[in-house]
Order: sequence, then structure tokens, then C-alpha cells
Amino acid sequence: MQKSEDVAIPMQQDFNNIELLFPFSIDWDQWKLCKSNEPFSEDMIGFLSALSLSLIKDSQSRAYPDVVTFAFFCRKANLQNLKQQYSGDENKLRVSRGVLFHIAPSNVPLNFGYSLVAGLLSGNYNIVRVSSKRFPQVDLVVKHIHQLASMEKWKNLTDRIALVRYDRSSEATRYFSSFCNVRIIWGGDDTIAQIRKSPLPARSFDVTFADRYSFAVINADELIKEKNIKKIAEGFYNDTYLFDQNACSAPHLVIWLGDEQNIVEAKRIFWSAIYTEVEKRYELQSVIAIDKLSAFYKQAVSMPVHLEKEWNDNRLIRVELDELPGNIDDFRCAGGYFSEYTVMSLDDIVPIINSKYQTMAYYGLEYLALKNFVRNSHIVGIDRIVPIGSTTDFALIWDGYNLNDTFTRECYIQYN
Repeated sequence: MQKSEDVAIPMQQDFNNIELLFPFSIDWDQWKLCKSNEPFSEDMIGFLSALSLSLIKDSQSRAYPDVVTFAFFCRKANLQNLKQQYSGDENKLRVSRGVLFHIAPSNVPLNFGYSLVAGLLSGNYNIVRVSSKRFPQVDLVVKHIHQLASMEKWKNLTDRIALVRYDRSSEATRYFSSFCNVRIIWGGDDTIAQIRKSPLPARSFDVTFADRYSFAVINADELIKEKNIKKIAEGFYNDTYLFDQNACSAPHLVIWLGDEQNIVEAKRIFWSAIYTEVEKRYELQSVIAIDKLSAFYKQAVSMPVHLEKEWNDNRLIRVELDELPGNIDDFRCAGGYFSEYTVMSLDDIVPIINSKYQTMAYYGLEYLALKNFVRNSHIVGIDRIVPIGSTTDFALIWDGYNLNDTFTRECYIQYN
């Protein structure tokens, strides 16, 4: 064993089952000697915009909407805009923390890429454990990083990237944890608890993106006036079905507001448009069909509900609630399973909102009403409020963290 600060480090040969996706070889001892870098450097913005362009030009990318979305996030105009928003006060000196160790979730293929980009923009070196599941989107992005790394122009920037894959039996998590400055864990509560068994250096800390719950609020009075319901349906489909409702940002509960007759009509319009998208784009797996049936039985014996049965298959399940229980977040299911409830105002949902609640997607609500709802209700949950169709859009403020501030440190200078 080696020692780094106050944490025991297993020798590298103890985890030789690691798969190194990028680069082809690496000297981990050099990573422990990394130097701080400037956040939002023009060089890094140039590299990421080159990655964006490379992905967009690749015809393979068109088969994966999430790859295209990732490429657009990395385009130069967007990164320059982020720099203006998040680079902070020019009178304050912010520098990178050093080595970030990212542990990506298993259910969203390109989450690893967004986490990596946040680490690169903040000037850090980044070790990213990608999902042990095999995704072609991951392979595609890694291929383009390799292509750029072969150019001398980008070598000093790609030297800040290490992409690895390994299973739970590996000692790699313990090793990387032993010298990282920040450990970023994307996963469920059990995953976080398991990873936290690997100690960190005394001044290092965890940033955890735990298991969360999300919902949607729709103003029926506005929806019945919508001219492009297809666009709304496509957005809601992408929020939910695109990742089988497994992403923490995917709505499981739909709250309806408005006139009673308008709500009836809005539901008909909305769900018919959603089903059209589902019928066209979604392939239901047999195991999910069984899970949805089991989920409904479990919910039905726990609270007064009735099933809205409008179609001959169960690709879209709607469960109407007679009351809104405080533990509704326990009754979720993947693959197009939605609970619905009607309220008089947003204040009616305040009692159920706890720290598990992440994203509130909305349609037909004004900015001031949303702002006053959060400010006046004193809720301890909801970190994101975004329009329907935007729940999976990555931002540098996520789960209540300003990632640029979290991944950098402020150096205080007093001048007399």
C-alpha cells in the first residue's frame, strides 16, 4: 500500500480489471501532481467546440438524438454564453480544484459526457467512470475524443481526460477516491452509500446526485388554446419515454390546474397527442408491461385510484388519484406510467414536496407565479423548474448546485 495524505491507496495492479476507454495508456501517479487551471479558458472552449463539430459532421450521430443534443450543448456559442453566466465576478479569483472523479449513472448514456464537460470547463482534470452497460452513444463520443487527441493542438487539453469502465468488484473506486479533490456521484441512494465506503482525503468532498422524483404541472386553460400540440407532445415524450422514465428529471406525476371543463378537454387533447407519439416511436418491452401492471395493483391497494383506459395496450398508463398522498413518490414505474391529480392552485401540492423532488416541468404558467410559489411556499424540494420538453436539458446549475462554483475554489487576495 502507498499513502496519500491520510488515505490508504491500493497499488494500481490491485485493479487490473479496469477497462481504459481513453487514453490508451495512463500514468496515474502523474495525475496526483496535476496543476490548477483557469475555468472557461478559450483553449478548452475551442476543444469542446471542435468535439461538437466533429460529432455533428458524423452521420452516425443522427441515429442518436442524445448525441446530437450533447454536440449542440458543446458548440462554441453556447459555451461562450455559459462563460458569461457562470465565470463569476472578475474581481474574484477562481481556480480549478484539481482532480474530479465522476461516477456516471447506468441509465442515461451521455450523462458521463455532461459531467465531464462541466469538469473541463471549470479547469479540472477528470477521471470518469462510465456506465458498465454498453451504449453505442458512449462509444461514438469516445471515438471522437480519440480523434481530437491525435492532433497536437489539443493534446494538453485531452491530457485532462481519463475515461474508464469497471465492475463493482474492482478496487478502482477506492483508488481514485484516495487522491481526487472532488468525487461526483450520479446514482441512487444505495449506490451513493456504497461508494462512500471508499474514503476521501481530508479536504476532499462528495457532490451527490441522488435518487430524485419529478413531476409536471399543466394549466388546462392555456393548453386548450395551444396551436402546436404536437410540439408539446414531442417534448413530453422526450422528457419521459426517451429514457423509459428512468432519469430523475422524468415526470411521473401530472398535476392539472384550471377550469373543470377545460381540464377534461385538455386531458383529451394532451394524452391523445402523447399516445400518437408513443405509438409511432416507443417499443414496449414485455418486462415493463408486467412492471406497469404490478405497479397499478400496488397503487390501487394503497390509495383510492381509477385507471383511465383509453387504448388497447398499456404503452401509456394513466392513474387518476382521488387524493394526493404524501408518499406518491414511492409509486413510480418506468415506461409510461403516470399518476394524475387536479388542484385549485399550486399551493395544494406543497404538503407532498420534500427534498426528494428535483424537477417541476410546466406548461402555461407565468414566470412570476412560479417564482412566488417557490419563495412563498418555503418548500425544501424542487431544484429545477423548466418548460415541458426541457427536463433532460443539462445546465451548469443542477440539483441545486452551481457546478462551476462547486468544481472551483476561490483564492482570496487582500491588497493594501
